[in-house]
Amino acid sequence: MSNGTSIWALAAANQLTDISKEPLHQYTTQKFEFEIVDLDDSLWVIARFGKNAKMAFRTAYSPEGFTDIDVKPGDDNGVDISLKSPAGNFEVNVKWPESAQAVVRYTVSFTPANELFVPFSPRDVIILSDSEDPDKTDGEIHISQTGGRSGLIYASFKKPKAGSFLYFQNLTALEDYNQDTQTSAAGIVGGQWPEIGLSLPPAVEKPLQGGKTYIFSDAFVALSEHIPTDQFEISKGFLNLLAEIYLLLPRPETEYHNYQEILKNALIDIQNNKGCWSYHSGHPYLNAYVCDYANPPEIMVQLAVLLPIQDYMRWSGETCGMEEEVKAGLPAFYNEQLGTVMRWLPAQEQMLDYSEEHKKPLVMDSWYLHHPLLNLARMASAGDDLAKDLLLKSIDYAIKVAHHFNYVWPVFYKMDTLEVIKAETAEGKGGEKDVAGLYAHVMLQVWEITGDKKYFKEAEKAAQSMVQHGFDVFYQANNTVFSAKAMILLYKETKNELYLNLSYLFLANVFKNIALWECNYGYGKNFPSFFELFPLNDAPYVAVYEEQEAYSGVHEYLSFTEGVEILASVRLLLAEFVKYVVHRAVYYYPPLLPEEMLVKEPTTGEIDPKLWVALEDIHDGWEQSGTVGQEVYGAGLAFGIVPRQYIRVPDEDFMVFIDYPFSNKTVKKNAVQFQVLGDSALACRLCIIKIGEKKAPEFKVLAGDGKKGEEIEQMGKAGQLEYRVQGNQQITITWTKK
Repeated sequence: MSNGTSIWALAAANQLTDISKEPLHQYTTQKFEFEIVDLDDSLWVIARFGKNAKMAFRTAYSPEGFTDIDVKPGDDNGVDISLKSPAGNFEVNVKWPESAQAVVRYTVSFTPANELFVPFSPRDVIILSDSEDPDKTDGEIHISQTGGRSGLIYASFKKPKAGSFLYFQNLTALEDYNQDTQTSAAGIVGGQWPEIGLSLPPAVEKPLQGGKTYIFSDAFVALSEHIPTDQFEISKGFLNLLAEIYLLLPRPETEYHNYQEILKNALIDIQNNKGCWSYHSGHPYLNAYVCDYANPPEIMVQLAVLLPIQDYMRWSGETCGMEEEVKAGLPAFYNEQLGTVMRWLPAQEQMLDYSEEHKKPLVMDSWYLHHPLLNLARMASAGDDLAKDLLLKSIDYAIKVAHHFNYVWPVFYKMDTLEVIKAETAEGKGGEKDVAGLYAHVMLQVWEITGDKKYFKEAEKAAQSMVQHGFDVFYQANNTVFSAKAMILLYKETKNELYLNLSYLFLANVFKNIALWECNYGYGKNFPSFFELFPLNDAPYVAVYEEQEAYSGVHEYLSFTEGVEILASVRLLLAEFVKYVVHRAVYYYPPLLPEEMLVKEPTTGEIDPKLWVALEDIHDGWEQSGTVGQEVYGAGLAFGIVPRQYIRVPDEDFMVFIDYPFSNKTVKKNAVQFQVLGDSALACRLCIIKIGEKKAPEFKVLAGDGKKGEEIEQMGKAGQLEYRVQGNQQITITWTKK
């Protein structure tokens, strides 16, 4: 057997051969036929793909069988099934909710009669041919859960050619099981074809409590007759099915957080706390981490804080002395001999201790070369001559490197000789694949600044090189989002469908690294985690800087798609990502977390629990956070969010906040108008926030055609006005002085 089959799968296949029992329930939706049968030790939901293939979903599982089964009608054309066993009682709810795709949902709860250990549970999906033999089928698993990401599997049949499916576990529902057994929901969905799905984490140290009801599974499975034939069809199929399930998924409520107050605290701390700064060669520089004095300054760190602060200054009209201090230190990063800005401050390279591959003079991590150029280009586009000078003096070196590696960058290389120091992220995985997209982004920026078409051609060459990598192109989350932006810009300029498809490819890679579940066990109870984005393919934690940059990149991606017909699933998912980042991100700040969940000794620097500088890393609920350090270069978090979610109204004592992305904002006398992005199937929060002493005026919030739109009722909350607003519509706010 090419993939190998466990004894559990073989036993299940034997049970499922020549079923003689009458099914407990049957249902057909969109050409997919379902039946529910109880066989020996399991209750199965069987889905038939045409005449040649089946998927069997194991719901209740009792090695000693069931003593009684009761079936009652349920919701959404479904059934509720009660099963008794010697170990306890099962309740299984199976339903087929209304959806554009065929979707089945099965929820399994279990109440043990006494304290109970669960040392093993078999995976809950077996894929079969018409002969009921799991070895007679073959398929490809395109995406599967890694670590704490969403508990999903996206796969398609190869033999027989029956279709594709997205299996999704609502891991939030397992919280009581995880809490009482002290187990994690990370990495519990997976397997190999034909035996895949959920295997509960073994409960061997802490038992389930007798008489308490636990959710063992809450699975959504979307079925499709379509079989993707390349990485672009895989990407679009995954995004579309994920959006269908997302609409059905229980989602946590969001809260409004006062980011303007948080921003003030963060600005005071980053400007005044000595642990955020060091002094070299006559200039102050930002440390990468609080009290990180062992490493030389990095240009990426300086720009990572400077750019969000400049965003905020343009929005607010305020000034910040820190801006000029940081800018004054930038020219010292330029290396005349190599003709490029460097990662580490050249004058302090002797501080590098050789403890890691990149902590050596002249060793470059591929993405680190291009990321500062991207930010320098942003500054240059805003009229900054210093940034423009550094950018244009460095760009030929970046092109030289791209040509040397033929647009396929390694992980580390030597800057003077271009010798490869580390070729691959892991054996057989290739180098930093999304650097080609980041490079294309920089080239497009330089083309816009200079008007020189050679940079546009460079961007196209880099983009076209991405085709060779197949589906897996993700190296680092923020750079993958920037790559998607670059592809949309190329598509708008050329109308070449390849670039639009490449943008979907990058976004699908982002969403495979999302966690669509809430970690409500252990320390996870202290911070919301729904819609987290992991920074790297194998990272065991989420990271503030990569998330905040991805968030900003999503805003820009959506603004670039104005007038472009993109997938509805993309608009829906990206808007929801923005909403939940705004909801979650405040919990990167240590003052909002209990001290017991913070490590005492991080890898780099120190943790100050009272300092408004974000932690780099938030971990699974059973692990402490802040292990890497308190990240100074993540300090731009609030500065990036405020200008993108708040609308200033000149000469008025209020602001408007909305937790969805929006566009086409106009502010006129006694009226604010804008277009809410996203999808009309989902809603966001709009707040009118009083900021002065004057008496608040009377407000109307209208949805639709300007002042003729339909008035939206206030939700009501002490201290501010809140409204629930659907996505993808025009909003007009008018006011009348009392």
